[in-house]
Amino acid sequence: MASERISEKRSADQAGTNPDGEAPWADIEVTVPTDRDHASVVALVECALVELTHEAVGAVFVSRQVGRSTRTQYVAVDDVGEQFQKRHFDDRLGWHETTVPRRTIRDELITQLTQSASPMTEHPREAAASEPDTFAVKPVRELQAP
Repeated sequence: MASERISEKRSADQAGTNPDGEAPWADIEVTVPTDRDHASVVALVECALVELTHEAVGAVFVSRQVGRSTRTQYVAVDDVGEQFQKRHFDDRLGWHETTVPRRTIRDELITQLTQSASPMTEHPREAAASEPDTFAVKPVRELQAP
C-alpha cells in the first residue's frame, strides 16, 4: 500500500501534478491582508518564483481601491529564474513593462503580501466598497496581455 502511494507520487511528480491531479502551483493564492506570518509569506513567494521558472505560469498581484485597480504580472524570462518580465497595468495609465532581477521581484512580492491594507481602504466606508487585494499563480495563457 505504501509502495503504491510512493509510485503514485512519483508519477504525479513526473507529470507535473499532485496525486490528486492538480498542478503544484494551483493552490498558490492569497488575499491581502493575510493572516500568514512573515516566514510563511517568504516561503509562499519563494515557491511561486520557483514555479514561474519551471512551469508556463505567471504570478499576478491585483490591488483594488475605490475607483481604481492595478494589476502586476510577473513571468520568468530565463530558465534559471534570475530575470523576470514585470507587466504593470493601471486603470488610469495603461500597461508598462520592464525586465527586473529575481531579488527585486521577491522583495516586491513580500512587501505587497505583508502589507496590512491598501492605503486607500483604511477608512471603513471605503473598505466596504473595495475588494481585497489578491495574489495568485496562473497559467501564462490566462494572463491578460498588454
